[in-house]
Amino acid sequence: MIHFRKVVKRFGARTVLKGITFNLNEGEILFILGTSGTGKSVLLKNIVGLLKPDEGEIYVDKQEVTKLSEAEFSPVRKKCGMVFQHPALFDSLTVFDNVAFGLRKHFKMSESEIKVKVRRALTMVNLTGIEAKFPSEISYGMQKRVSLARTVAIVPKVLLFDEPTTGLDPITTNAVNTLIQDLSHTLGATSIVVSHDMACALAIAHKIIVLDQGHIVAQGTPEEMLQSKVPLVEDFLAEVKNGHHRR
Repeated sequence: MIHFRKVVKRFGARTVLKGITFNLNEGEILFILGTSGTGKSVLLKNIVGLLKPDEGEIYVDKQEVTKLSEAEFSPVRKKCGMVFQHPALFDSLTVFDNVAFGLRKHFKMSESEIKVKVRRALTMVNLTGIEAKFPSEISYGMQKRVSLARTVAIVPKVLLFDEPTTGLDPITTNAVNTLIQDLSHTLGATSIVVSHDMACALAIAHKIIVLDQGHIVAQGTPEEMLQSKVPLVEDFLAEVKNGHHRR
């Protein structure tokens, strides 16, 4: 479903992605871990054309996307749902209109069809009865779920999450991770989650990639990660173990 082949991305003199290659099959959940500033979010933005790589190829659903124009990118973006670190909801719109936004923008649908899809999306993220509220009237954790509902309303084939649990308490973090797992399953979507949470990755990922200074230093299944002798992976695993001791 997603295939990176020797992808390089530079910003001026700084090379952020240095020849990234990986494959992700349909329906799989991939976690991309790494220290801050290693290009994890840059990698996501290249998939949906918010950034373009300087070298290499990116295939989304068998289509090479790096050379596409803005107009040609539209159908690719319809397949992809991106959830950013911050909910980024429209303050002036109700929860209902926030979730309906993408449907109205990208699809020709009647309002009654939109209503059905919005309700379904909100139900999928365990939110009901708040359609008429404004973002300022609900908690941050709920706003996060509304942004998830907005993303899944268009029924994407690919879900991209940029640090989805940053700034959330452990209980909400677990809830969001369960949601990622459930949504991937319900939609049959392929998911990429940029994160620094190895515990979540071990719990729900099919594959894990660890980035360091623009290179993939480790990739494999959670089982393979647990056996890894790569220093950065060991650091992440140590955090997981220490995390359990702290609670």
